[in-house]
Amino acid sequence: KGAAQMVEVGDKDIQKRTAMAEGKILLKEKTIKLIKENSLKKGDVLTVAKIAGIQAAKHTATLIPLCHTLLLSKVDVDLNVENNGVKAVSIVKCTGQTGVEMEALNAVSTALLTVYDMCKAVDKEMVIIDIKLLSKTKV
Repeated sequence: KGAAQMVEVGDKDIQKRTAMAEGKILLKEKTIKLIKENSLKKGDVLTVAKIAGIQAAKHTATLIPLCHTLLLSKVDVDLNVENNGVKAVSIVKCTGQTGVEMEALNAVSTALLTVYDMCKAVDKEMVIIDIKLLSKTKV
């Protein structure tokens, strides 16, 4: 076993690659109400978290040491208030030689961490759960 290294992808075919991921943050009923009313001191939770998730996908290679830098063609993060929290779903696309699953997972993770940060003053019992890759494709 040698030192850590990036995987060589130079000989792989250039393909259209897509990945989707999701996760959830469990919140108190009061916190959900504040999010819906846009009444939290830090502002519009869902919009800020969406932007944070998109930005995170774009910076994945700087955060996770052995990830390749990718030219992403699409990043979207949808956040929806549910009866017990907020669910985040990301979709990331690129045309390249390696997949975008880490970018999709990073987008969801960071979006949920942003919800946590924006709500921490009013909810001390938040839990981030079930972050997972839903799909990855290449064509």
